[in-house]
Amino acid sequence: MVLMALGSIVLVVLAAVAVIYNGFVRRRRAVQMAFATIEVQLKKRWDLVPDLVETVKGHETRETEVFEAVMRARRGEELAETGTRERFEREQDLGAGVARILVLAEAYPELTASGHFQNLQRSWTEIEQQLSATRRTFNAAVTRWNAGVESSPGSLIAKVAGFQVADWFETPSDQRKARDIRL
Repeated sequence: MVLMALGSIVLVVLAAVAVIYNGFVRRRRAVQMAFATIEVQLKKRWDLVPDLVETVKGHETRETEVFEAVMRARRGEELAETGTRERFEREQDLGAGVARILVLAEAYPELTASGHFQNLQRSWTEIEQQLSATRRTFNAAVTRWNAGVESSPGSLIAKVAGFQVADWFETPSDQRKARDIRL
C-alpha cells in the first residue's frame, strides 16, 4: 500500500515535470517564431536602406558621415548574432540613422516631390508599422517565456534544464530620451 502511494506520488511529480517542460518547449518555439517574423520585416528594411541612402545622397553631398553611419549600421545588423541585445541595439541605430536621412531629404523640395522618393518613404513607413506590430508579438512571447522561467515551480525546471530569461526587443536606454534629429 505504501509502495503504491509512493509510486503514485512519483508518477504525479513526473507528469507535472513533463507538463511544465513541454510548456517551456512551446513558449520557446513561440519566441523563435516571433523573432523569425521580425527578421522578415528587418530584411525588407535592410533592402530598402541602400536605395533610400543613394536617393538622398544624390541631392545632399555634404552629409557623407550620416550616409556612412547608416550603411555601417546596416552591415553590422547583418553580422550580429540573432536574438542578442547587440542585434536589437543595432536595429535601433539603423532606424535613428534613417530618420536623420529623412530629415535631410526635407531640405530638398524637388527630392521630396519625386515619385521615387515618395515611394521609398511610403515603403519605409509601412515596414516600420509592420515591424512595430511584430515587435509587440515578440515581446509578448518573451514575457510569457520569462514568466515561466522566473515563477515557481517552473523556475526549478528552468534552472535544471538551463533555460534563461530572454531579452525584449526594446529601445536601448541611451535612445529613450527625445532627440533633436535636425542636422
